[in-house]
Amino acid sequence: MLKTPLKALALSVVFAFSGYSVAANSSYNTDVPKSIMTPDHVETSIGSLEFKDGVPTDETSQKIYDNLDTIRATEVFLNAIPMASLEAIRLGHEQMGITQSNQVMIFDKLMNSNPLFLTGNTDTVYASAFLDLERDGPTVIEVPPGMGPTTVNDAFFRFVTDLGVVGPDKGKGGKYLVLPPNYQGEIPEGYFVSRSTSYVNWFIARGFLKDGKPDAAINAYKAKLKIYPLAKKANPPKMEFTSGSEKPFNTIHANDEHFYDEIKTVLDKEPISFIDPELRGLMSSIGLQKNKPFQPDERMKKLLADGVAIGNATARSLYFQPRDKSAYKYDDRQWKTAFIGGDYQWLIDGGEGGRNLDARTYFFYVATVNTPAMALKLIDKGSQYALADTSIDGEFLDGSKTYKLNIPANVPAKNFWSVVAYDPQTRSELQTGQPFPSKNNKRDDFIENADGSVTLYFGPTSPKGKESNWIQTVPGKGWFSILRLYGPQEAWYDESWKPGDIELVN
Repeated sequence: MLKTPLKALALSVVFAFSGYSVAANSSYNTDVPKSIMTPDHVETSIGSLEFKDGVPTDETSQKIYDNLDTIRATEVFLNAIPMASLEAIRLGHEQMGITQSNQVMIFDKLMNSNPLFLTGNTDTVYASAFLDLERDGPTVIEVPPGMGPTTVNDAFFRFVTDLGVVGPDKGKGGKYLVLPPNYQGEIPEGYFVSRSTSYVNWFIARGFLKDGKPDAAINAYKAKLKIYPLAKKANPPKMEFTSGSEKPFNTIHANDEHFYDEIKTVLDKEPISFIDPELRGLMSSIGLQKNKPFQPDERMKKLLADGVAIGNATARSLYFQPRDKSAYKYDDRQWKTAFIGGDYQWLIDGGEGGRNLDARTYFFYVATVNTPAMALKLIDKGSQYALADTSIDGEFLDGSKTYKLNIPANVPAKNFWSVVAYDPQTRSELQTGQPFPSKNNKRDDFIENADGSVTLYFGPTSPKGKESNWIQTVPGKGWFSILRLYGPQEAWYDESWKPGDIELVN
């Protein structure tokens, strides 16, 4: 006769099949999968976690909440970079006295390295302004004929509309009307109409040099560019133009805990519909909520500082050392693409795979302006980019050393091509003894090689006789470069034309 009931005996057995196990002396009367049980002691990447019959100890819970808040602070940083970046540009304009839509910053002497501006170029004539659709209501933008690539982005750096040669006016000029979020009023005829998801919008125009000079673009802006509230169309305010050339000002978001203050301003300004509930909830979880005080306690301040530091390191890793090999434009070169996946919205497989968040962070950590004209195949229109921060041997570029870059003949660019050097810290133009850390085939006189190619040199001093082909670097400082083609042609897209790699000169 059995002294132990069969049921009790069965419960004391550890099953070694089907993923089931039951502890000895268990009170369970059914088989319980091991995978759903929590041991009393668990080792993790954040240390030891202790439980009593599945209930975390006080010390474990505190450790978990600190980790959770740090994770969420990091995720807010990574997801809100576009939002903070556009706000930082707005603040930079405010610093320069640009606060109304009829006030435009123009770079009448081009953009040199004095402003801190994410990968700004030295080669197009910028005209930059901000719309406030909450204050002004529907706003009109009149663009002159012959306008270069021009874009309006919302306060999350989302595309609103293109204007000029890549816009619906196709370079013939026209009137655009940008409507506020959830606008229900009458829409007049005679405009190219866009609806924005935010009140704040950035207008950025890029005019072309003519005979290597910005004069034609500047004259067109001053004579024919108009921005005004639709309600004032009968008597629009006079346009005001302020030069941003050669002036120091900052347009780059913070990489420390001040980042959260920057996005709090945007949260308070914009409507609830501006961002989705998940991202809004992520922000609320660390104390960032529309129209509520942001007052983190000492514990939270420490975790926010940690979270943003981890986020900043993550963003820099995503760009400078991408693990996504599709970040590289060519299989046999070091050049990277601006838009991983070739989509300005960073959708994976047309959206089936969701949004490539790392690719979005990669772009916005180093760049501004979001338009399909920078990602799509547009022969003789739009712009294309290749970025390099390593030499042919895969080593990061060193400002103490001398390098060369061969640009083969017949560059497939209808308008122009250029190469600009940037600072990896600021992601802005590299500040050197040269006014422009760049070379442009419409502005600069190169020494060409016998085959029509151009060899550019980078280093702290120019190789003898190569001054006209030399871009200065800074000893002890890294650098990276962007190759731009405006009006790209077929050879760029089919890769029958490729730039050489950057090579160390011994």
